Amino acid sequence: MNVRSDEEKKTESKLFTYKYMIHKSKKSLGQNFLKSSMALRKIIEAGEVSNNDTILEIGPGKGVLTEKLLEKAKVVIAVEKDRELFAILQNKFAEQIKSGSLVLIHDDILNFNIESYQQASYKLIANIPYNITGAILKKFLTAQSQPERMILMVQLEVARRIVASDSKESILSISVKAYGKPKIVCKVPARYFSPSPKVDSAVIVIYGISKNLFTRSNLVGGERINEEKFWEIVKAGFSHKRKKLGGNLKNLCLKEDLKLFADKRAENLTLLDWISLAR
Repeated sequence: MNVRSDEEKKTESKLFTYKYMIHKSKKSLGQNFLKSSMALRKIIEAGEVSNNDTILEIGPGKGVLTEKLLEKAKVVIAVEKDRELFAILQNKFAEQIKSGSLVLIHDDILNFNIESYQQASYKLIANIPYNITGAILKKFLTAQSQPERMILMVQLEVARRIVASDSKESILSISVKAYGKPKIVCKVPARYFSPSPKVDSAVIVIYGISKNLFTRSNLVGGERINEEKFWEIVKAGFSHKRKKLGGNLKNLCLKEDLKLFADKRAENLTLLDWISLAR
C-alpha cells in the first residue's frame, strides 16, 4: 500500500497553490475571475442562500464564489469545464468533496443534466461565461427542472436589455419575463475582475421562475398558452425590428387579432401583449 508522507502532501499542496496563482484565463472559455468581496456578498444576499439550499454553480473557476456558497448552502454542485481548474478545485476543496457538501463535476454546462442528480429544487448562482449567456438562460428557464431562482453575473448592457430599463422590450427580455421576474441587483465595474473585461458587468436575479404561463390558466383570458406557438409569434414579431407588427405577423395572426398592435413595433409590446396575440 502506497501511503504518502506528510512532506509529500505538503509539497503537492504547494504545487497546486502555485498552479492556482499562475493559472492564465482562457479567452475561449470566457474566463474573467471575480475578485470583489462586495460583489460576492451581493450575489449571496440576492440568492437568499440558506443551509437547506442546493446550489448549482456554473464555472467555479478558482473557487472564490464556491467558498462563500459552501459557508451558507447545504450542497453546492459546481460544474467546471476547464480541466486545469477542475484539478485545482479538487485539491482546494478535498475535504468538502469528501464530506459531500461539494459535488464537483468536470463537464460543459450546456451538456450537463441537473435531473441526473435528482434535485427537487435548486438555485442557480454563477459568474457565467458571457459568451454563452443566452444559451444558459434558455437552457435553464425552459428546462423541465427549472431553478427556483437564478443569480447571474452578466454584462451590464445585457442586464439592462433583460429588464428593459429603457422601456423597450427585446426578444431577450420577453424570453426571460415569460418564465420569471428579472431585477438588476448591482453594477460591477470591470476593475473588479482579473483579467478586467472591456465592459462593466451587473448581478441580476431572476425569481418566481415557473412555466405557469404555458401550463396553467392565467390572468389574461383564462386558457393555457401554447408554448411553441407563443415563441413562433414572438420570434416573427422581432424578425424585422424596424417594421411594424402588421407586416411581421400578417402570416401568423388574423387581421382582426392584430388591429390593436398592427401599427406598433415589437419593442413596444409588453409580455401581456404577446400573451394576448398568442391566444
